[in-house]
Amino acid sequence: MAPAPPSTAGDTASAVLDHVAIAVEKWADAWPRYVHQLGGAWHSGGINSGFSPAQLSFANGAKVEVLQPWEPENNPFLRRFLDHSGPGPHHLTFKVPDIHGALERVKDAGFEPVNVRLSDPVWQEAFLHPKQATGVVVQLAQAEFEWISPAPEGFPEPDMPAASLHHVTHAVRHLDKGLELFHELLGGVITAQGTGPGEAWEFVDLAWPGPLGVRLVAPTGDAGPTTALRLWLGDRQGRVHHLAFELPGPLPVSASGPADDGAVRAGEIPGVIAGSGSVQVVEAGDNLGTGLVLRASSWGGGADST
Repeated sequence: MAPAPPSTAGDTASAVLDHVAIAVEKWADAWPRYVHQLGGAWHSGGINSGFSPAQLSFANGAKVEVLQPWEPENNPFLRRFLDHSGPGPHHLTFKVPDIHGALERVKDAGFEPVNVRLSDPVWQEAFLHPKQATGVVVQLAQAEFEWISPAPEGFPEPDMPAASLHHVTHAVRHLDKGLELFHELLGGVITAQGTGPGEAWEFVDLAWPGPLGVRLVAPTGDAGPTTALRLWLGDRQGRVHHLAFELPGPLPVSASGPADDGAVRAGEIPGVIAGSGSVQVVEAGDNLGTGLVLRASSWGGGADST
């Protein structure tokens, strides 16, 4: 079947942030945190060439996709990623209604999409390389329908009521570069912006027509070379810093330590603003390479939230 002609309607300005994907050695490694503790429910999953995706849905409908290698000799991209970087955040998936129009817009903006696959009318996709996409793989996808599948045998039951995945906090060296991608190209609507305690970093919140958003965080122009965020970024253009969850009940006590008072802890964590209630910080090293910030109280909204 010949591909549909390019269209200017329904391009990346109509994108929706569908999910954030994390890479692990095997699905079961992720279940204690994302299912037992955070209440993620099975949404869909299966096997593909080189990898197996499993999507978990949270209370507000936001999704985390857990990727494990599967017959990597057929497609070694995930195996290479794990061998090079270890487990951790892998990509952000934006669904678009017209991928041909989206790719036209992407190219007009100076981006060079890779691994473009448009032959399957049910699922068409393309990727922006992290070197162009501020340090994270961005997937653009047009799906004919929402993929839902039964949970595999032995999938665990949550121990806690489901949390809500509020946003992905993505750190960038330069805020304007992040806005070029997520605001100007991908159509995220700016809902809040400001600076953190001590004005060492600044942030912009971006929303799409769905439950999951992005908080861009960057060192301010006045931030010194030894500030925490600059040191953490190093020479990278950007990195996913943490996933921000809201819990409906008390914060858990885990190996990462007890809950910390939000007003105190917030000043130490880039992208975390003091608000009502307490927060718990789960360092990336304690969670398969992906940092988490958990807040027990309801979101204050705007600048007053995790």
